[in-house]
Amino acid sequence: MKHDLTHGNVTKTMINFALPMILGNLLQQFYNIADTVIAGKFIGADALASVGSAYSLMTFLTSVIIGLCMGSGTVFSICFGRNDRNRLKNSIAVSFLFIATVTIIINTAVFMKTDLILHMMKIPADIYYLMRKYVRIISAGIFFVFLYNYFSFLSRALGNSAVPLCFLGISSVLNIILDILFIVVFKTGISGAGYATVTAQALSGIGIGIYVFIKEKNIFPKINDIKINRINFLEVIRHSFSACIQQSVMNFGILMIHGLVNSFGTSVMASFASAVKIDSFAYMPAQEFGNAFSLFISQNYGSGKPERIREGIKKAVKISVIFCISVSVIIFIFAPLLMQIFVDKTEYEIINTGVTYLRTEGSFYFGIGILFLLYGYYRGIEKPEMSLILTIISLGTRVILAYLLAPVPSVGLNGIWWSIPVGWILADITGILYLRKSKILPEI
Repeated sequence: MKHDLTHGNVTKTMINFALPMILGNLLQQFYNIADTVIAGKFIGADALASVGSAYSLMTFLTSVIIGLCMGSGTVFSICFGRNDRNRLKNSIAVSFLFIATVTIIINTAVFMKTDLILHMMKIPADIYYLMRKYVRIISAGIFFVFLYNYFSFLSRALGNSAVPLCFLGISSVLNIILDILFIVVFKTGISGAGYATVTAQALSGIGIGIYVFIKEKNIFPKINDIKINRINFLEVIRHSFSACIQQSVMNFGILMIHGLVNSFGTSVMASFASAVKIDSFAYMPAQEFGNAFSLFISQNYGSGKPERIREGIKKAVKISVIFCISVSVIIFIFAPLLMQIFVDKTEYEIINTGVTYLRTEGSFYFGIGILFLLYGYYRGIEKPEMSLILTIISLGTRVILAYLLAPVPSVGLNGIWWSIPVGWILADITGILYLRKSKILPEI
């Protein structure tokens, strides 16, 4: 179902558009969690640590691609809001060729430099070759990640957020079935988890590409549309690179934190891998609501409707804050039980470390909820550089504080955990102060 984001009740429009995106990302988290749960339960703690660290690595690598697709999606949405079909077609052509090229380069680099990457991540010797095998397999799915995200952002820019959900739902079910088949039945170990993930990614990426091409033929470029319009190309590059760098900085910061956590040993790695899965699952709806909010802003910005944007900001903040506070309460209460999804209840050290992390960071989800809205707002009004600045403030604070506090004996891991919400709140303050001084939409 398509949604015209420039008309109708603001709250209802945003929620109806955001729900499929939220469900889709929850499904994506769910099938990522499936790898971790099955690896931890049926292969062991070493596999759990390997899959968890590999997840952070691949999230960082694919964040480059996702960021490029996200930035292009903003351009698509603004063109759609302005009803500029010629620019839309040209943007689709140049962005696809550009991002596909970047994806191939990344894929080749990962395969050729796997050992260098793992050494930089400070992977312990006892799980090094296990993780190397897994990373080599799942890196084969990077191009399929590009296809899925490119056509997902294109579909959403046109007001259709349900199609990506359908394809992701099918691939999630397939991933879980294949995980069980390869790992539990055929006993293929960590390789089976990798093969299951790549197969599911291939289905979702190729499937959504074919579907969108068939259903939206009128906006797909023909041969004469595939030309470099300098102004349009630079605009696509500007938005794509800003979102790409934002996503990369965000995930590089997370990867640096992973490297610091890895220095505490395999037990802490396993605990952190499990807790991060729960954490990502908990605030992911707020993140996807922020992405939906960004497309709401960009379509209305393209249509020249500042009053609707002002109303959207007020409603979105209320929705996000209420949701985040509710999730914080749930995480705080049920953290011990949630950790036991991934590890046996007798693993007291792993569970206790994860619970401390979840209760510390989880108490401040409202901070990241607001930050996701700020990211979305600035992308939507063609100020993607501001989203990048907020990311640098958030992640820079997190990394600096973590590396300063973790070596202090009386602080240790708690310093890493507390650095995260501090970064969120500082970025929120910066973004809100700039928002109030914005000349584009005064008196919000």
